[in-house]
Amino acid sequence: MLQCLIQGILLGGLYAIIGIGMSMVFGIMGLTNLAHGDLMILGTYITMLLVTSYNVPILLAVLIAVIVMAVIGFLMQNFLVNRVLDKGAEPALLVTFGVSIFLSNVILKIFSADYKSIPNSLASTNVVSTASFSISGIYLFSFIVGLVVIVALSYIMQKTNFGRSIRATSSDTMAAELMGVNTKRAYSYAMIIAMVTAAIAGALVGSTFTFNPASGTSYLIIAFGVVVIGGMGSLPGTLLGGVVLGVAQLLGGYFFGSGVQMLIAYIVLLVILAIRPNGLLASAARK
Repeated sequence: MLQCLIQGILLGGLYAIIGIGMSMVFGIMGLTNLAHGDLMILGTYITMLLVTSYNVPILLAVLIAVIVMAVIGFLMQNFLVNRVLDKGAEPALLVTFGVSIFLSNVILKIFSADYKSIPNSLASTNVVSTASFSISGIYLFSFIVGLVVIVALSYIMQKTNFGRSIRATSSDTMAAELMGVNTKRAYSYAMIIAMVTAAIAGALVGSTFTFNPASGTSYLIIAFGVVVIGGMGSLPGTLLGGVVLGVAQLLGGYFFGSGVQMLIAYIVLLVILAIRPNGLLASAARK
């Protein structure tokens, strides 16, 4: 049980960074990005391609993937989402759904349906090994990266003029425009940040688990569960939601078997929604 608890907490860090992009986009634009999982998997495939086909060092491959995904996020926001965002949430939601279908089919066409992974020495290394528990290097690294990203984004959003302009846009679009804030540009910045975190999450996911073009849907559900548990739009809540979901999954597998561990995690999600419909840290959402 101790092993499951520790591993669940560390897995929660990975889940948090998977969900943080969705949380950012919802918190600022009020948009549920249905393409989030497929965009993350696209970042995974870009990193894998650079590492396995071109022998690029993994850190450089991740940096390249981050840049590529940032450009894709900028183009997607400016040429697709921003054009329909003023018409209500439904058209923008349908745009992200269309992007999701397009990406999953393009990835399938290029890379086939075979499961793949990103070679990483941390995946087979335990940084701590005792008689009671062990800590995987890649799980610990993922947790640390998730924590660092959330702390950095929280600081940027709270302490910089850039972050304040984005928060002003999320709080009151009209008032922000009257104060000289370019709200469409703020939305673009939010999507770029979301895609940067998605690229990082994709590299971590590909280094930890196997994946294929259909994996985006699974990670979209995980991201949705994380941000709903923590509070839609709350950055600290994303970390808390990831930890809750990770611990619920691993302890569910311990008590009821690995075949139903995700079912147990989503039952916990439903219980939390029944008690706290707006999430555990709803007061921190969209601030």
